[in-house]
Amino acid sequence: MKYLVMVQGTQADYEGMRGNPSPGSPVWSEQELQTMYAFMGAINNDLSESGELLDAQGLAEPAQTRLVAADKDGKPVITDGPYSETKELMAGFWILECESLERVTEIAARVAQCPVPEGATDYPVVIRQIMSGDGDI
Repeated sequence: MKYLVMVQGTQADYEGMRGNPSPGSPVWSEQELQTMYAFMGAINNDLSESGELLDAQGLAEPAQTRLVAADKDGKPVITDGPYSETKELMAGFWILECESLERVTEIAARVAQCPVPEGATDYPVVIRQIMSGDGDI
């Protein structure tokens, strides 16, 4: 089965990585950033070796986001981000092919152990099965 495994973040988290702290989003040192990248790289390497990794990407900060919706007449309404009504957004993801929900849960538990600076917000790792189109519900 295929799964989407998502990690969350906020604009403030991206700012902290650039040296601009806020409550729940401390400044990341260069060493902390390198440690996080190495941790995620090791996960990606292990998943590649096991054949479970189909794709993995980090996403640009919410400030580079655009929201496109339709108004009542069906015309596009475009808003730049970040959005005050949205706190957490997807910061990165993996698309995995795993034998079971239990296996992908093991992987998500490992992802949740990613090192972050003291005082940083701990976000849950979200798992969603990707529907195959074969009538799965």
